[in-house]
Amino acid sequence: MRVLGMDPGLTRCGLGVVDGRAGRASMVAVGVVRTPSDAEASQRLIFLEREFEGWLRKFTPDVVAVERVFADTNVTQVMNTAHATAIALLTAGKRGIPVVFHTPTEVKASVTGTGRADKAQVTAMVTRILKLDSPPKPADAADALALAICHLWRGAATARLDALAKAGAR
Repeated sequence: MRVLGMDPGLTRCGLGVVDGRAGRASMVAVGVVRTPSDAEASQRLIFLEREFEGWLRKFTPDVVAVERVFADTNVTQVMNTAHATAIALLTAGKRGIPVVFHTPTEVKASVTGTGRADKAQVTAMVTRILKLDSPPKPADAADALALAICHLWRGAATARLDALAKAGAR
């Protein structure tokens, strides 16, 4: 399975592609899309759409895993993150690629064993799991890879349970 992880953001959007299955993962690509800070929001979204579309075309993921937006007191930041998330939904949806959401706590727990891990712990475990020579930087890149790993591990387990349930229902 190939998963494209997205740590959404309008200023910086982390993207990471991972191949594997439950218990195994290898990095295919990682990067951060930075939109021009002086551009209008609509132009930034168009830029992000073009970049994300390029990743979908180049890496042909089976699924896109996106960090679920959580409520915060900074409404502007939440809205900007939601706009970036909408780009993933739109571009992947046009290609028929499923989009799944994982909470930050779920991702941290999947990768580090605790939902209270800090960014340094997540980055260290992503580096270790993927056997990378150096930690992915910035944190948005490591977070995107962590999202992809989380879905590989948790998504694969959920898919197996669903298949078993369907087989038992027959």
